Amino acid sequence: MPELISEARDLTTDDAILDWAVQGFAPGVRVWTLGAANAVASPDLSCRDRLAVHGPVEPLAVLIRHVFAELGTSYRPMGDRALIEQLIDRLPELRPIHPFLWMDVTGDSLATRPAAHWLTPAEYPEAAELLDLAMPDSYAHPLRPGATRWAGVRDEAGRLTAVACEAWSSPTTGFMAGVAAHPEYGRGRGHAEAACRLVLDALLRANGRAALMVHADNPAAIRLYRRLGMASRELRAAQHVG
Repeated sequence: MPELISEARDLTTDDAILDWAVQGFAPGVRVWTLGAANAVASPDLSCRDRLAVHGPVEPLAVLIRHVFAELGTSYRPMGDRALIEQLIDRLPELRPIHPFLWMDVTGDSLATRPAAHWLTPAEYPEAAELLDLAMPDSYAHPLRPGATRWAGVRDEAGRLTAVACEAWSSPTTGFMAGVAAHPEYGRGRGHAEAACRLVLDALLRANGRAALMVHADNPAAIRLYRRLGMASRELRAAQHVG
C-alpha cells in the first residue's frame, strides 16, 4: 500500500526534482512512497498542480492512480522523459504534454555583472509590460503571486530591457523563472545573461543549488543557461484525460 510520509528524509531517493517539489513540506504538499517509487504532490507549484515522480514504473502507476483518487486529476505527473513516456504507455488515462528541460547548477556563488540590479516594487509594472511583450506565457509575473524578487537591466536610455526572478524556491534549491529580454532593445546585448547572473548568484549563496525549467524547443535560452554552467535533464509531463 502507498505510504504517506511527512519528512523529506523518508524519501527513497535524493532526486533534485522531488526535493524541489517537496518545497520544505509547504502547506498542501503530500508525499507518498511505494517500495522504491516516490510521488510528490505539490499544489500550485509554478502555476500547476504538479506530481513529481521517480522510481520504477509499476509502483509509480499505483501511486499516480492513488493520488488521482485522493487529490483529484488536476495533478500532472512530471519526471524524466523516458519514465513519463513509459507511464503514459502503462496508464491509458494519461496524455503527454510537451517535453522540457530541468537545468541546474551547484556551487556557492556565480560571477555577476554590474549592469543588473534588484528591482523595486515601483518598477514591477514596467517589468510586467516587458514580460507581456517578450514572454507572455511566463508563469512568473511581477503582478501575480509566486515570484519573491526580480532582477533587471536598463539600457543607456533608461529602458528596462531584461528581467529574471526568483520564484518557487525550496529550502535546498533556489528556482529562477521569468527570464525575458526586450526583442528590440535587450536581445543580443547580454542583458538577459546579466539579470540571470544576479539571480543565480543569490540563489547559490542561499541554497547551494539553482534550477529552472525551459521548453525543449527554446535553443537560445538553453544556450544561455549552459553558458552559465547549468546542466540539463530531459523531462516530460502528462495530464489526465477522460
